[in-house]
Amino acid sequence: MAMALLEIRNLSKTFPLGESVFGGGASGEVRAVDDVSFDIEKGETLGLVGESGSGKSTLGRLVLRLIEPSAGSIRYEGRDLLAASHGEMRRLRRDMQIIFQDPFGSLDPRMRVEEIVAEPLVIHEKLSREARRARVAELLRAVGLDESARTRFAHEFSGGQRQRIGIARALALRPKFIVADEPVSALDVSVGAQIVNLLAQLQREFGLTYLFISHSMPVVRYLSTRIAVMYRGKLVEIGKTEEITERPTQAYTRNLLEATPRISA
Repeated sequence: MAMALLEIRNLSKTFPLGESVFGGGASGEVRAVDDVSFDIEKGETLGLVGESGSGKSTLGRLVLRLIEPSAGSIRYEGRDLLAASHGEMRRLRRDMQIIFQDPFGSLDPRMRVEEIVAEPLVIHEKLSREARRARVAELLRAVGLDESARTRFAHEFSGGQRQRIGIARALALRPKFIVADEPVSALDVSVGAQIVNLLAQLQREFGLTYLFISHSMPVVRYLSTRIAVMYRGKLVEIGKTEEITERPTQAYTRNLLEATPRISA
């Protein structure tokens, strides 16, 4: 059997409980991610679903080493990410990108779109200004934006357009793997559906692999090859989309399915 693109084993993350401003407060720690293991195969979309506070976003950030785990292992294409040096991680970050939840907060309003999309290229690739501009134009077209968008500021765009800009930035280095962290939760339903369809189209065009994080079972069901269900930091169920949505084994999964209507393409 071929090696999985990403292998997660016994991953955990604990955070200390904060003290109150009046002193004292709770002591101890909270386990946001608790002994989670799963694989992601090349070219698939693993949908990670659960309520707010279930640990999904923390898990997504752990996978990319945006935060450090308390225990466990992460292997990407067989390489141990937790043993990787700063230089190795810098090189690996070309392959591994994130699309954030909030298109309003994740884009610098003082930067023009061209600067935002080109930022990873400036950091990681030595391109001429002309080559960089051509790459930005190509990326904007790929996400359905006109090339004229590059000279405007992020605050001039709608939420859906801003998320397209964020997706273009994530694609700049031609990554293989993308964590999409609640990318449509800040958008209304019709705009969110357009973004989900765009992500599916980009996956086909660029051969992407996704970890798609959402609290919405209908969105996850529509986009994902397999579904993993998180509850209070634990992975309680994982399987093919049809199995999880038609024959769930956990009451929590059934509750998620019953709480939300189906969506169609």
